[in-house]
Amino acid sequence: MPAKIGVIPALQYKDAKAAIEFLCRAFGFEKNAVYEDTDGSIAHAQLTHGNGMVMLGSEKDTDYGKLLKRPRDVGGVTMSAYVIVDDADAHFTRAKAAGAQIVREPETQDYGGRDYTCKDPEGHVWTFGTYDPMAQ
Repeated sequence: MPAKIGVIPALQYKDAKAAIEFLCRAFGFEKNAVYEDTDGSIAHAQLTHGNGMVMLGSEKDTDYGKLLKRPRDVGGVTMSAYVIVDDADAHFTRAKAAGAQIVREPETQDYGGRDYTCKDPEGHVWTFGTYDPMAQ
């Protein structure tokens, strides 16, 4: 049985359907669950990557939804997601070909591992790398 995931980032997108397709195509996420609302928006989605997961949904005018702002709405981000991959260079090539905005080319870090950073179409920042802090 795989280890439980202790922290799961939750993101909100203006166009969650397009975001799901992009995250799967560009970054290699897989759909675990996708629930649509009656208006066709995404009420909740779970995407997996290895033994990790992100949750996301469409922006909503709810008490919770009002707490979250998309990066482009506020001119930046206050957090990003780090995703462990086997080959950062191959992943970089895939993401770049799929249209991810590359903000930092692949580089080897002094503390170990190789990674790069990019943005998805709505401006969320993602870093993909080989460094696994849990293996230390």
